Amino acid sequence: MANQESQFVGDIVAVARALGDEGRVRALVLLQDGELCLCQIIDILGLAPSTVSKHMSILRQAGLIEQRKEGRWHFYRLAGTKPPAGRRNGSARTSEPSPLVKQAIRWVKKNLEDEPTIRRDAERLGCIQKMNPEELTKCYRTPETITTRAARR
Repeated sequence: MANQESQFVGDIVAVARALGDEGRVRALVLLQDGELCLCQIIDILGLAPSTVSKHMSILRQAGLIEQRKEGRWHFYRLAGTKPPAGRRNGSARTSEPSPLVKQAIRWVKKNLEDEPTIRRDAERLGCIQKMNPEELTKCYRTPETITTRAARR
């Protein structure tokens, strides 16, 4: 019993930590309408690829998101959701999220749906989803382009 309680407290801490950063919360909200490539998330958040990768790792460790890899591309989706049809491969695992994770995702969605930053992210996502991922990743080759892109926002 004590181990279960300790694990539950640990899960709460992991979820709270994951939601303790604006970039991670924005990334989580971006995934509410389906799976995204890491490059799409990087472009919307306007952060360095290594920073976004770390954010996604923290969200995944908390059980809030799942990841799959397809070649060199990394795709993320909310916990408990399936990859798009025809996109399921060996690295895509879908497991049932805990009640805590479900509740946290619902809470974030409900409380941020009218937030101006979230609305801007959603508008930007609409444009980015029309782009080829190869185009999005061209700019990640040098630190100067990352700085330039972040300054545009």
